[in-house]
This record gives sequence, structure tokens and C-alpha cells, in this order.
Amino acid sequence: MGCCCCDEDDGDILRHLIISDRPSSSSSSPTPTLPSSSSTVMNSHFAALSSTDILRLIFLHLPIPDLARASCVCRLWNSVASDREIITNAFLAPWKLKHVLRDPLSRSFWRDNNIRKFAISHRIASADTLASLAVKYSVQVMDIKRLNNMMSDHGIYSRERLLIPISNPDILVNRTCFIELDVHAKREVAVLYPNDVPDRRNWYLSSTRVSSEESKKRLVDSLKRSMQVDNETAQYYLSVSNGDPRAALTEFSQDLRWERQVGRS
Repeated sequence: MGCCCCDEDDGDILRHLIISDRPSSSSSSPTPTLPSSSSTVMNSHFAALSSTDILRLIFLHLPIPDLARASCVCRLWNSVASDREIITNAFLAPWKLKHVLRDPLSRSFWRDNNIRKFAISHRIASADTLASLAVKYSVQVMDIKRLNNMMSDHGIYSRERLLIPISNPDILVNRTCFIELDVHAKREVAVLYPNDVPDRRNWYLSSTRVSSEESKKRLVDSLKRSMQVDNETAQYYLSVSNGDPRAALTEFSQDLRWERQVGRS
């Protein structure tokens, strides 16, 4: 949870708080000056706002939007508001969830915790259709397709599982959710499993596939720079060479020489 305005140090923040607590003066009064030592003692309760322990006690009761605002006050508040325990507590509290496990890849995951952040993991059976799943879970077919990044109904047959949006928030009460990056949905989701036991094989396959896609992307970028071509051309030569970058470069060089020879003739 990023800090948006931490230019002032903590002492400056407390100074402003102390001054703002004084009664406003009339227009004829002189410009307010820094409080005297006695005034500082009278307003010394503001010193609590520089105590990490007291800030933690306060922030543990704040919802996600208020934590985001608190993180923008100063560096100290930002460090406390960004604490994993405090963020997790704020994420769980509205839905009465019991636990959230695994860390998200992106810090932006914590920015909100609306109902669309959660989903049920459904392992696809041979008889499943989008219509039957929509009826089973009391959701709309379009919502399932949107969550899973599906363009057509046929996309269900190329997947091992679908993410099902949650229509009834009572499903979340006293449950454990697992933060996962779903490869097909292309997003991080707080996933619920039957009996709160994750499908470890599905998690392994997802993680492996993500790593494989990232490696392929890096390889394509490298070929693109070496060949000085666009992304699609680099992908084409990598595919015709069965993923061998050296063979892809050789194939590209041969085609380039042939084009030059044809151009001369």
C-alpha cells in the first residue's frame, strides 16, 4: 500500500497537529506562533500519534480505504499501515474470513477487498457446462466468462478448473482463502476451495505455466532485439525452430540472405 505524500517528516506532522488543536483566533489577533512549553504539555496527547504500538492498535480497526489514507500521512504511518498483519486484518474483517494465505505478487492486490476479489475454485468434470455451473452456483454465465477471461463457451474444455464468482457473501464467513495468480484469468484472486484444502496439483501447474510463459517472453524479447524485428516475427521464427533460439536465428539469417539475393536479381 503505497504512500502518496510523505514529503514531511514525522516531527512536522505532529507540529501541525499541535498547532491545529489551538482555538482559532479572531482576525485582529496576531499571527499564531509556535506553542509554548505549557501549551505543548496541554496538547501532549498528540505524541501518541508517533508511537508505533498505539498506531498499530488504531490501524487494526481501520478498513482498507482508511488504511490507504493513513499511509499517506507520513513515513511512520505508512510503515505501520503497510504491515502485513494490519493489512490482512483489514482484508478479512468485512467478510468475517478466518485466514488469507500466500502473498500476492502485486502490492496493489490489497487496495480493495470487494466481493469481486474472491472466487470459488471448481475442478471441471466431463459433464460440466457453463450453464450448469451458473445454475449450481447461482451466478450468471457472463460473470463466469468475464472472471475467467473466456471469449466463448468452448473455452471450458481447455481448462482443468474454473473460477466461480461469489454471489452470496455468507459463503466467506469463517473460511480460508488462498491468493493465487490464475493463468487463464490473468489476475490474482482470493480463492476458496472445498473444505478449505487447496488443490496442490493445480497450484503447481499454474506456477509452472507462469514460469514457462515468463521464460518464453524473455526469450522472444531477446530474439526481437537480436533480429531487430517486431514481436510477431520473433515468435514465428521461435515456433518454426521448435523453441531453439539458435535455430531461430539461423532460419532468420537464411531467409534474410534469400530476400537479398532475390532483390538483386
